[in-house]
Amino acid sequence: MDFLTGVFTYDQLRFIWWLLIGVLMLGWSITDGFDVGVGILLKVIGKTDEDRRIMINSVAPHWDGNQVWLITAGGAMFAAWPIAYAIAFSGFYLALMLVLMALFFRPMGFEYRSKIDSPAWRNLWDWGLTIGSLVPALVIGVAFGNLLQGVPFDFIPNQASTGLQLAHNINMPFYHGGFNGNEVGGVFSGFLGLISLLNWYGLIAGLISVFMLVAHGGAFLQLKTTDQVRARSEKATYVSALLACLLFVVAGMLLYFFVDGYQVTSIIAENGLSTPAINKTVESGHAFWFKNYAEMPWLYVFPLLGVLGFLGAAIGSKKHKHIFTFVSTSIALLGVIFTAGVSMFPFVIPSSTTMNHSLTMWDATSSYGTLGIMTLVALVIIPIILAYTIWGYYVMAMRGRLTPEYIRENSNKLY
Repeated sequence: MDFLTGVFTYDQLRFIWWLLIGVLMLGWSITDGFDVGVGILLKVIGKTDEDRRIMINSVAPHWDGNQVWLITAGGAMFAAWPIAYAIAFSGFYLALMLVLMALFFRPMGFEYRSKIDSPAWRNLWDWGLTIGSLVPALVIGVAFGNLLQGVPFDFIPNQASTGLQLAHNINMPFYHGGFNGNEVGGVFSGFLGLISLLNWYGLIAGLISVFMLVAHGGAFLQLKTTDQVRARSEKATYVSALLACLLFVVAGMLLYFFVDGYQVTSIIAENGLSTPAINKTVESGHAFWFKNYAEMPWLYVFPLLGVLGFLGAAIGSKKHKHIFTFVSTSIALLGVIFTAGVSMFPFVIPSSTTMNHSLTMWDATSSYGTLGIMTLVALVIIPIILAYTIWGYYVMAMRGRLTPEYIRENSNKLY
């Protein structure tokens, strides 16, 4: 990657990809997040089959395209943070498989629900859509709650080894190539079962995730529906936004008083190699997750955005200010996601068993060349995705709100 020399340093590229992955997660939360929120609300505020058809068709033009953000974020993590990706999909294996299986119900529910004009058939897929939306929202939040507590994993370093040589090991092997022919290998040992994930702090984080997406989904329904469905959406957004705000504040207080954070105390230079098992020392202690805010107080803008966004959504729902409400829930999502990211920075996955083996954005990344190519691709692809997404939403916004009359007149054409 000689053409990148003098443009970005290795550490700059690492930081760029920390930001970009955060942006991709935010993009998924704001776009696919309201789909998920609508799915969770389907059996709550959809009192009749016609109500539920209105709700489903409000997101029908967008739900599949919105999931591109999740796929892109997963692919970016695989390419930019391969070791972190391996640990996440091994240590959280059962949880992530549960998320994937739940997500299967969403496309099936959208496509098959109206194929048969049977109340029992439609009710079955309504529950499929609800479960397929609720489970990912809850589990992803629980996973982030566990990241803040640390994940039980460690490496067994094995210098100058390769992935093939370690493949026979029953634990998860990792391999990372360095510069000048240097190679680092090792073995990951650690596993998080579903029961251990469902600890008190993980469940609080999971509920925050659920309520904030419900608020976001309700805010979207306010933009796209009329009459009773819109009125119920306003109430759902009001209640869920206040609950999300309360839990967000409580989670921050509990994190300060009862959950030990992590900090890097020293770094050993390794010629640019990403060698998380041997190049740093890490300590755990009270309020360590708040050190970044203490050093740079302006970062408090992110938790403030989270609180103000939720409160704005509640006020907007009460005042029937639907665009304001949707913008507020989007701001709240930004605030919550970047609050978690700033709190953990520079950690990607902290280790609760061998703290020095924790993964950070400085030592869990791909090579300089890989990050450079990814950066060039991102500069082209992300603006295209954004432009297409904005155009799609603009076109569908011109069609106005969905009404019961429209659903009846186009019954055979819609979900």
